[in-house]
Amino acid sequence: MSDFQSDTTYSEFTEPEDPTVIIDNSDSSASALGDEASRQIQQVWDKVSALLGNLPDYVTEFIQRYRRPIVTVGLIIAAFIAVKLVLALLGAVNDVPLLAPTFELIGLIYSGWFLYRYLLKASNRQELLGDIAAIRDQVLGNGAR
Repeated sequence: MSDFQSDTTYSEFTEPEDPTVIIDNSDSSASALGDEASRQIQQVWDKVSALLGNLPDYVTEFIQRYRRPIVTVGLIIAAFIAVKLVLALLGAVNDVPLLAPTFELIGLIYSGWFLYRYLLKASNRQELLGDIAAIRDQVLGNGAR
């Protein structure tokens, strides 16, 4: 025989042996296993139903305990959405051909009027400071100074 030949054939490697399975058909072991499985399923079901039964209490306690952080996170998300909407609206308005230059012209005219009306003379600046103080008192309260 040569080095590459052997005594075994190809069929000996490809044909697996038939496995032997022993099945115990005794009723006592199957009944015990069934009772144990149903008992475990019942325990799991009891735990899940107790958890779901107390879920409203858990949620209420969580909301009461973390009310301020929840409100803060909600306001941050709402502010983010509002900023995205405003930017989308401004982007859409900016794409209208003559609208963007018109708004820029209106902004320049208003800025010029504001400079002339409130910032040019000292008496007008005092009036502006008085108006700002009145608005601050309205928003923050009368004793906010």
